[in-house]
Amino acid sequence: MYKKVFVLLFLFPFQLLFAQTNLLTDFPEGYTPREIGKRIAYRFISEKHALHAGKWISYPETFYWNGALEFAAITKDQKLVELLQKKFEPLFTTEKKLLPIMNHVDLNMFGSLPLELYQITKEERYFNLGMPYADTQWDVPENSTSSQKAWADKGYSWQTRLWIDDMYMITVVQTQAYRVTGNRKYIDRAAKEMVMYLNELQRPNGLFYHAPDVPFYWGRGNGWVAAGMTELLTNLPKNSKFRSRILKGYRTMMKSLKDYQDSNGLWRQLINEPDCWIETSGSAMFTFAIITGVKKGWLDAKEYAPVARKAWMGLVSYINEQNQVTEVCVGTNKKNDKQYYYDRPRHAGDYHGQAPYLWCVVALLDE
Repeated sequence: MYKKVFVLLFLFPFQLLFAQTNLLTDFPEGYTPREIGKRIAYRFISEKHALHAGKWISYPETFYWNGALEFAAITKDQKLVELLQKKFEPLFTTEKKLLPIMNHVDLNMFGSLPLELYQITKEERYFNLGMPYADTQWDVPENSTSSQKAWADKGYSWQTRLWIDDMYMITVVQTQAYRVTGNRKYIDRAAKEMVMYLNELQRPNGLFYHAPDVPFYWGRGNGWVAAGMTELLTNLPKNSKFRSRILKGYRTMMKSLKDYQDSNGLWRQLINEPDCWIETSGSAMFTFAIITGVKKGWLDAKEYAPVARKAWMGLVSYINEQNQVTEVCVGTNKKNDKQYYYDRPRHAGDYHGQAPYLWCVVALLDE
């Protein structure tokens, strides 16, 4: 009798852990990550370019492309890989003029895309195209301003501007450069940058103002930081001197997000404003961060797996029959005007929303 009780007590924690982990693997038909990933990734094949100011491949398109490639890789969908390569091919020839220049944080992040292609195909031309975008994010140009030079003198990117969006734009290309080269300088400088942003912009409640002079908790802006910290922690070596500070910032943010999660599982355009509308792109970024945290052991599974599952189920309900994510805030610059964030237009199929849904899919499929 006592032995049986002891065995049950011993097994209970493992059964509980299994049950919590199962929340992120067992989904009903229509909600499985493979179904959703295929719907959204294959839609990208026939989509038009989303250009930056009518000139260059934009960061939302870059991230949608990356997400589709990651989905193709994790599901071993060679057909999708080939279709995505074919879509990219004109950027070496007839569409070469659409390659972004290397003079802004929102443009340099493009390098993450050819570096993703390199990891999948091992074709050197992708490596050679992508690496200059990572290098020039730290190489100070001759025509840089005194402010840009001051950031560089402190070891930060000359493209630093203290907008929370930067913490994904900088992180993603530097992390990819580290993954393809193994050179610690890339991941270390991204981590150093992240710590500085955490120290400057994270508030006591764990959330972030859009910028020091814009004291509003904008959803997708906070999503960029959440996703950036997640990418960094996934790739940052365990012995990094920056790791503990980033992990602390990440956990503080996740706790706050758990508290602000809406009854439908998602988050609002202004996270802390209960009368503001539900916004899907930021919600998907938060979901990606929480899924990954549970799977990597950064977050307690009992506490956060239900949060992640509820969020994912809510996200899927915002995909229409055309495989477009709805209720996506359009591209948004900072503005010290609260009503400005309430009034931002909402689109269906905006690449800002399509991309992070695929990040969630890959995180759910990752072992």
